[in-house]
Amino acid sequence: MSKQEQEPLHKQHESVENVQKVVKQATADVERSKVSSHRARGRTYILIAAYLVVFALFGVLAWSVHVHPVLNVDIKITREFQEHQPLWLNVLMFGISYLGNNIIVFSVLILLTAVVFWLVRLRLEALFILGLSIVNLPINTILKTVINRPRPTTRLVDVLQVASGNSFPSGHVMSYVAYWGLLFSLCLILFKRDRWWHYVLLIVSGFFVIMVGPSRVYLGDHWATDVLGGYMFGGLLLGLTLWLYLVLKGHQAQRKANNSLSKQS
Repeated sequence: MSKQEQEPLHKQHESVENVQKVVKQATADVERSKVSSHRARGRTYILIAAYLVVFALFGVLAWSVHVHPVLNVDIKITREFQEHQPLWLNVLMFGISYLGNNIIVFSVLILLTAVVFWLVRLRLEALFILGLSIVNLPINTILKTVINRPRPTTRLVDVLQVASGNSFPSGHVMSYVAYWGLLFSLCLILFKRDRWWHYVLLIVSGFFVIMVGPSRVYLGDHWATDVLGGYMFGGLLLGLTLWLYLVLKGHQAQRKANNSLSKQS
């Protein structure tokens, strides 16, 4: 066979090899995609199961305190918290609960935070910050009305701060989880934590979420189970909000990518 006759055969062989490489690469990509999709579904099922478990536990807790408004374990926990009441601790606990006591100041803070996010073009985040806090209030009111648990009294524990209305779940805890918890989560999602104020924001928001519960028990405003219920249902609302936010954020990113591709073409 002449050299001229061999060249087309050689090129044809190279073309076949290239096609095979492309097919193998595509097959590998598909397999990786299947594995990734399978893992994602697995994580989703785990999160849904955890969500349902927490919801069920909240239901059991709510029913328990509705049937038995005063629990010995609550009394013991509150008395332990109130055994020592130095002035600095009183000031700290009152300070932590201040925002929840002053709805006007808290509302202004939430609104200002949403405005700042809006001005830096994080508009979806601004809407979620505002929306979750707005939705949280009527939900807490409905739960308190339905469960109808009275607050701690001076007959059983020290009531350092008198509050009105029903007790379960704690409105302070739910509102702090809604605002400070969402702020903490958005900071983790959006920022690379390469600036000092990123860490300040994380520390402050985390501090308020963690400490609002003990402050409510210490002040005699709520039972420990009220606080636990507030964390549970507040966490459920926050989890649902973050899921919706990430879905919309993904759609937003996809839309921007499609617009960018259409402009390039």
